[in-house]
Amino acid sequence: MRVVIVGAGVGGLALARGLTGRGHEVEVHERASEPRSGGAGLGLHSNGTAALRALGVDPGGIGRRLDGLENRDPAGRPRYTLDVDAVSDHYGFESRTVPRRALLDLLADGLPEGTVRYGRVCTRVRINFDGTVSALFGDGTSATGDVVVGADGVRSAARRDLWESDPARPTGWASWQGLTRVPTDLAAGTVAAVVQGRQGVCGMMPAGDGLVQWWFDVRWRPEIPRPASPARVLRRLFEDWTDPDVRAVLDHAKGEDLTLFEHVRHRVRRVWGEGGATLLGDAAHAFPPSTAQGANQALEDAWALSLALSDEAAAADPAAALRRYESVRRGPVNLASLASGAEAITRLTPPRFLGRERLGAMVTRQFIGYLGGVSNVLTDRRP
Repeated sequence: MRVVIVGAGVGGLALARGLTGRGHEVEVHERASEPRSGGAGLGLHSNGTAALRALGVDPGGIGRRLDGLENRDPAGRPRYTLDVDAVSDHYGFESRTVPRRALLDLLADGLPEGTVRYGRVCTRVRINFDGTVSALFGDGTSATGDVVVGADGVRSAARRDLWESDPARPTGWASWQGLTRVPTDLAAGTVAAVVQGRQGVCGMMPAGDGLVQWWFDVRWRPEIPRPASPARVLRRLFEDWTDPDVRAVLDHAKGEDLTLFEHVRHRVRRVWGEGGATLLGDAAHAFPPSTAQGANQALEDAWALSLALSDEAAAADPAAALRRYESVRRGPVNLASLASGAEAITRLTPPRFLGRERLGAMVTRQFIGYLGGVSNVLTDRRP
């Protein structure tokens, strides 16, 4: 089967790895003029690493393993610790923080030469009379296959054609994020931290080689002009926070490190595509990063879609295979979207009366259940 993928992000490249490994003819078309080298880091939970390994990709050589996630107040006092190691033991797959560029390189390195084509700006997706599907590009060229997959992100051009609108709406929050070398014990360890206060949230995750993947979640409106020096704004906004790791990040953050990620969301539709066209990742289900499931859900999509298109019946009826993929993924993705949308709740101070150990054990059990609910690969729910 010939498959055309629009977008060479994590989801698009993961799908290409899964499909080429199963003998399909794959083209990936990316709007950027060259491989992406920027971006911050990604938190891969057990479902993300499980999906990667099922696609034939071993992430063990990049980033850093996570064993815990500590919740703190702005003064640095621990409230509880999510036992990530227990989650990993429960499902049999580790959690890791990885630089985005390292994961993209790892995915691309296993593809046949020429699979990814750069400088290809998709403008439309067309369903042809003969049942094939074409991706049309800004330079007047096109690529035609039995299937076209739009994996081109939050503002997907493929989705605009298939859904006749852009449903993504701002939530009123945004993340300033970066990947920085920070001289702190956290950078050398295996425990991440999330600090909550009235100004917002700061998250910090060791990403290997002394790097820390960090972010600040703040209130945001699209009409707000982007500051000339966002690092200075963050230092002023969080100047009262005395958590030592937050101070270290703010002291070492540079303007060039900072990327603004505006939080958007939209309802997860029952059907994502039409005929031999479908969507994957943020193009199909954009939601806030509150539970760090964006990249993990894209990897889950890639795993499920690889299986659906490799089924014996898929060659005769690719459209039916795509609808099976959309159907089996809709429930888990919808749960991830709903949980990630509870931004105000995730910023509430947890109850102290339970005590750190009891609260940590409760949160760990809840997270194990949550991962099972949002994952197809961990629960073997196949299309």
